[in-house]
Amino acid sequence: MQRLLVSEITTCIETFAPLQLQESYDNSGLQVGLSSSSVAAAILSLDITEEVIDEAIAKGIDMVIAHHPLIFSGIKSLTGATEVERIVVKAIKNNLCIYSCHTNLDITANGVSFMMGQKMGLTNLKVLDPLSNRLQKIVVFVPEAHAQDVRQAMFDAGAGNIGNYSSCSFSHTGTGSFKAEAGATPFVGQVDVLHSEPEVRIEVVCPSYCTGTVLRRMVEVHPYEEVAYDVIPLANTIGNLGLGAVGDFEEPISIDDFLAVVKNTYRVPCIRYTNAVSKTISRVAVCGGSGYSLLEKAISSGAQAFITGDVKYHNFFDAKGKLMLMDIGHFESEYSSLEIISSLLKKNFPNFAVYIAETNSNPINYL
Repeated sequence: MQRLLVSEITTCIETFAPLQLQESYDNSGLQVGLSSSSVAAAILSLDITEEVIDEAIAKGIDMVIAHHPLIFSGIKSLTGATEVERIVVKAIKNNLCIYSCHTNLDITANGVSFMMGQKMGLTNLKVLDPLSNRLQKIVVFVPEAHAQDVRQAMFDAGAGNIGNYSSCSFSHTGTGSFKAEAGATPFVGQVDVLHSEPEVRIEVVCPSYCTGTVLRRMVEVHPYEEVAYDVIPLANTIGNLGLGAVGDFEEPISIDDFLAVVKNTYRVPCIRYTNAVSKTISRVAVCGGSGYSLLEKAISSGAQAFITGDVKYHNFFDAKGKLMLMDIGHFESEYSSLEIISSLLKKNFPNFAVYIAETNSNPINYL
């Protein structure tokens, strides 16, 4: 089997689900171990528990990848007083690397909620709560002969993506003017002489997390010594990034059939749910984990049912007469995260060993 550097694995995952997408409270990424370490196999688990670590060690696996981070806040000591401390110590002693991919995997395009919807057979899936205020427009002025090179460099760095379209830009020709002062080495024109140059104004949008990379590549390719550009914050949403998903069944199904589909799809022993508001279900909203905060989004989307986890007793009243609110459990709703990561690694590294943990990390039992 193939050995990989930890950095190769993390780059693969973070290309799909950039760390910059994670929520401010989160702590996704490499938490224990070195990115330069070489590993022979990875084991996937929703949570990192001592039992999961013991399974990895027993099987000779040297990397654990989980959805939920082991460390959410700083560790001030390593005395073994807590389970987190014991896991860190055991991992270090056994050269075990620990990595998590949490809310960035929830928010990224085709993330956890999309997988939930696809598994249930929903079509026309869209993001339930698209990301907003995370988009910027970059405007740059380029000599006509170099416009395509600069434009392509920006596309390659992550700019110009709008929904399912890539390489999106707007260009307009005009005339730029400048006078090089003493000490300058102008690409065109002469020092202390006013110069006019036919230029192209190029506009592209990009997520704020990749603006730095786009600007760096733009400047590298641009021929001018001093590049004139603007970065403009946008209030637009990013349609394919965000929390939750909503989609449709090809044909409406009865309430009894819908309940059976939910139980079988997510392998849940029980479901907590409110009364249905219609005789059939055709449109469903989903959100992995604790998604109650998206209830109003689910209602406004026209869904007859909203599937998530961790719904409190009084919160169920908020759905009364509006849609069927369903709590299938936090663990059950996010198990799809492991399937996403497994598929991603196997696709990119077909000769690398990837396992799903046999240890059930769900702290909740059902009777």
